[in-house]
Amino acid sequence: MPVRMTQLAPFDLIVFGGTGDLAHRKLLPALYYRELDGQLHDDSRIIAVSRRDLSAENYRDWAHKSVAAQVSNLCNMSMERFLKRITYLSVNVEENTGWESLEETLKGRENIDRAFYLSVAPSLFGPICSAIGEHNLVTDETRVTIEKPIGRDGESAHAVNETVGSVFKEHQIFRIDHYLGKETVQNLMALRFANVMFEPLWNSAHIDHVQITVAETLGVEKRAGYYDTAGALRDMVQNHLLQLLCLVAMEPPESMAADSVRDEKLKVLKALVPMDEERVRRNTVRGQYRPGASAGGAVQGYLEEVGSPDSQTETFVAAKVEIANWRWAGVPFYMRTGKRLASRLSEIVIQFKDLPHSIFLEEAGTISANQLIIRLQPDEGVKMQLMIKDPGPGGMRLRKVPLDMTFAEAFKVRNVDAYERLIFDMIRGNQTLFMRRDEVEAAWKWIDPILEHWSNDKEAPKGYTSGTWGPSASIALIERDGRTWHED
Repeated sequence: MPVRMTQLAPFDLIVFGGTGDLAHRKLLPALYYRELDGQLHDDSRIIAVSRRDLSAENYRDWAHKSVAAQVSNLCNMSMERFLKRITYLSVNVEENTGWESLEETLKGRENIDRAFYLSVAPSLFGPICSAIGEHNLVTDETRVTIEKPIGRDGESAHAVNETVGSVFKEHQIFRIDHYLGKETVQNLMALRFANVMFEPLWNSAHIDHVQITVAETLGVEKRAGYYDTAGALRDMVQNHLLQLLCLVAMEPPESMAADSVRDEKLKVLKALVPMDEERVRRNTVRGQYRPGASAGGAVQGYLEEVGSPDSQTETFVAAKVEIANWRWAGVPFYMRTGKRLASRLSEIVIQFKDLPHSIFLEEAGTISANQLIIRLQPDEGVKMQLMIKDPGPGGMRLRKVPLDMTFAEAFKVRNVDAYERLIFDMIRGNQTLFMRRDEVEAAWKWIDPILEHWSNDKEAPKGYTSGTWGPSASIALIERDGRTWHED
């Protein structure tokens, strides 16, 4: 039976960075899909804002092309309705001009939901929020969404939070991590807390270790300027990977209420064993891709791609993480992420322990420990590796087989993009899938010592050939513990 979509109350969504790459690739297509499903009220508006001097009609043409580039099943009637609700305003944040036009556009609509989406450089979060406050654009029904990265370290993250928090109350601030909006991440919660079979096994008595991998085949592409000042640790580990770790490791929340879930994630972050100098040296690997080959052919190395021959920026990180609590004592969490790797892949692998005793003869074959594999991309789904008897006569022969549920095939529905879910959760005021201020600052508290020790380390990031799974040191990181990375 198809899911019935509930139409949202009227809203004004103001997108700063309305001509940017995120609006082009994600935000506008996500909003169009909600239009297609009938979720947008006739009185809802999308107000795109940037410093470019465009007419509303020119922007609508650009928006039409953006949606058409990402959406295969365009409907002329829905597209016409969608474009009519879009307007465009030129506001130059750095020169502090154009705000009067935004004031005028929002005037008289103070009683409906108002959502500001800051799809801009993090350095503009503070100035935009301050200007929003100065122009009295904050109502009781106003929210603001800020994209990662929130700061470059704990100190700068605190400063961003202070500035944004001086204008908006905490319940109005939505710190987005799009990984939390992915269907499979939602299903991780359902697997753990809606099925009696998993939670009793979800601890150090039954789980040997956990792997979290977020791999990309692309290089830095158009993000070279930003990326060379950030690196993989800030760009991916501080937010995406630590958030995934929290969802795997957290205790059952009291309910699905936002603060119940976020309280439990915060406890995990606070329980992470601090990374002193010795742990950074032994338990982290940083790498940088070199020339090699990808699916599209030969590719440049990172230094050539960014045009900076002396850059020490890491494009790969692997780390062994420990959690100091009763549930996870002695269970290592291995994380890795990188660019120009062998395949595009995001997954969580729960590796269960070996059987304490086998009742089968050697002729039956080797018994492999069970695995639960939660795939975030490219094919969202859940796979359970089990041992069964190989069918047929001739005695007991054991064989490892997957119980595979790919969501697109199981439910015969389109995989909803994370931004579709997160934008509308923000408009509804549901913060469950967004990061709270203390979460962000706790994550930085764990990350900062790694950054500090790396900055003091004279050794360059370890090189790895593009199209491989990263530097050999990342293999040694896990194999010295008698384990190996999961690679299909």
